[in-house]
Amino acid sequence: MLPREELLKGIENRDTVARVIDQAEQAIKTWEVVLTDFLSPPELAEIQRVFSRLTEVQLLAWGGYPQAERQRMAIARSELPLDLSQVAIAALDIAGNFLFDTATHRDFLGAMLGTGIIREKTGDIIVLGEQGAQAIVVPELVEFLEMNLKQVRSVPVKTQRIDLSELKVREPKKKELTTVEASLRLDAIASAGFGMSRSKMVELIDGGDVRVNWKEITQANSQVKTGDLIAIRGKGRLEVGDIAVTKKDRYRVQLTRYM
Repeated sequence: MLPREELLKGIENRDTVARVIDQAEQAIKTWEVVLTDFLSPPELAEIQRVFSRLTEVQLLAWGGYPQAERQRMAIARSELPLDLSQVAIAALDIAGNFLFDTATHRDFLGAMLGTGIIREKTGDIIVLGEQGAQAIVVPELVEFLEMNLKQVRSVPVKTQRIDLSELKVREPKKKELTTVEASLRLDAIASAGFGMSRSKMVELIDGGDVRVNWKEITQANSQVKTGDLIAIRGKGRLEVGDIAVTKKDRYRVQLTRYM
């Protein structure tokens, strides 16, 4: 048995992590690969942190394409081979003429959930403008959605399975920049990267809108390091690159902002 209570100490997404611990124990007991539902980035990061202490099991996450946000996780005993083909996911094309009634990510998700399915069974949704969207789901829902997802907003749609290789994934827009700061405080680096005042950044941090490596951080004086990913709700993400110390003992920080 896994040290359940110890693993759950200080956990933010407690119900989700507890469910994954149950699944990990099942994988250990049965010698089978066990799959989670789709997990959000904060849930994925927290589960990976928790399970990094364990040697009995291994995890493999996949969402259909390399930049996928929502991913399923395969859990298996560490002795077993594990590869992406074992993470069962499927892709759907949701085609319609949205030229005169533009639909957003929320519209497509709402239409899918309106058929009676739950969010945990759906992965990313890639909006294709006036052509419709593509959605990633658990394979067992493909036939149901092909039959029942017939309209998004006022637009009739045809829903059908496609191969994962047909996903039309756009590379994220990004901007490279460099800042020189007196410290590596979160508020200093994030305000430079997102182009806003330090006081506004402190407000966002205090309000729980800022995550570092998908973990909510509420201390503006938290220190950042190379490789950290800073996310602000509704404003995108910022990756901390190389950090060098200048002759005046300040920090020159390379940043990449994803919009």
